Amino acid sequence: MSHRSGQYAEYPQHHSHDRGRAVQQRRSPVSHPAPPPSASQSDYTLVHAGKQVRIGPVVFWIVVGTVSLLGIWSAATATYFAFRDDVLTRLIARQAEMQYAYEDRIAELRAKVDRATSRQLLDQEQFDQKLDQILKRQTALEGRAAALGSMPDITGSIRAPARGPAIEPSAAPSTPKPSPISDTVIFTAPPDREARLESRSPVLANVQPSQSTKLAGVDNVLTRLTRSLDQVEARQVAMLASAEETLESKLRRMRGVITDLGLDMGQLEAAAPKGGMGGPFVPVKLGAESGPFERQLYRISITRAQVDKMNRTLSLVPYRKPVIGEVEFTSGFGVRSDPFLGRPAMHTGLDFRAATGDPVRVTANGKVVNAGWAGGYGRMVEVDHGNGLSTRYGHLSEINVKIGQQVKIGDIIGEVGSTGRSTGPHLHYETRIDGEAVDPQKFLRAGVRLSAG
Repeated sequence: MSHRSGQYAEYPQHHSHDRGRAVQQRRSPVSHPAPPPSASQSDYTLVHAGKQVRIGPVVFWIVVGTVSLLGIWSAATATYFAFRDDVLTRLIARQAEMQYAYEDRIAELRAKVDRATSRQLLDQEQFDQKLDQILKRQTALEGRAAALGSMPDITGSIRAPARGPAIEPSAAPSTPKPSPISDTVIFTAPPDREARLESRSPVLANVQPSQSTKLAGVDNVLTRLTRSLDQVEARQVAMLASAEETLESKLRRMRGVITDLGLDMGQLEAAAPKGGMGGPFVPVKLGAESGPFERQLYRISITRAQVDKMNRTLSLVPYRKPVIGEVEFTSGFGVRSDPFLGRPAMHTGLDFRAATGDPVRVTANGKVVNAGWAGGYGRMVEVDHGNGLSTRYGHLSEINVKIGQQVKIGDIIGEVGSTGRSTGPHLHYETRIDGEAVDPQKFLRAGVRLSAG
């Protein structure tokens, strides 16, 4: 292939057998015919086996481009087949890397979901445990309140706890507050407490703010309820301790009074009326699982029983006043100037100034052994209280009892008067031990000491 169109047209080819003829023609001055019109300078001529093929530039470049593309395609194909394994390996490695990353992400999200679910289950279990503990404490406090209410020595009820800031309705709309009447808390389990944990959708790591606020509100309610129960329990323990101290102090005073009066405790207890009418004997047992409250309540019950027994014993001791209201002593026990003779004389009792007709009351349980006129006593009532104790009530205007009659503390046995050896209306009151007159003020002071507790 060459670009020689003008050259071939101007210089035709010559063969070997035409040499001589050609020379002669050149030398001949004969004129030549006009050459044929020449082809375009931009055409391409292909020569093969003495044949010429002319092609245009467009076709030429199409052929060249096609050949070039085929060469490039062949080279790319050869390169692909040469490096196919490496490319596939890299693609597989990349795909595996992406798969592993995806699986790791899924595992991470699953772990977060599991942690969130476990946290929810743990929170639910903790909530259930706290609520169960509160319910158990509430039941125990109700039992304690009933036990305290059954004790006659403890009057009144447990006062309501000091009110703190009110619980927001949005935080716990269905949880009641402590009742100010019984000082016990009635709990209502939340609606979801009875639901199965497996049926609840797991909470993801990014908990919604409203749910977090709700959980915090529930914890806040439980905390406040626990604090309220603590306050109720503290008041119950304080009341129980105060009752125990009061009973023990009263028991000590009772025993001290009997000792100070010089009375025989054994004789008084033997003569004291019994507390009950009978029944089977059932010993008191304190369980091994009993707590401090139960043990303290057991001690209080024993002390209270002892106090009741001492009250029955002291009911035979005349330490009360025979007349009520403000009284005035006109004459004390001991030596005085006799109002009739003006000479020193022994006064064996106390004179209480009172108006004629004022009621006279017996100062201890006993039996009337004398009721009538008794010389200088005038109209007089004598009551035997047992164990050598007796009391006399003289100068009465009226007698309201008979000999042999059983009387109790506070019964009216007569009326104040001025009978017998008397200068005016008053009550002559005596206390005697084994027939010997003793100072009644000793017994009255004992009564003041007992009433002070």
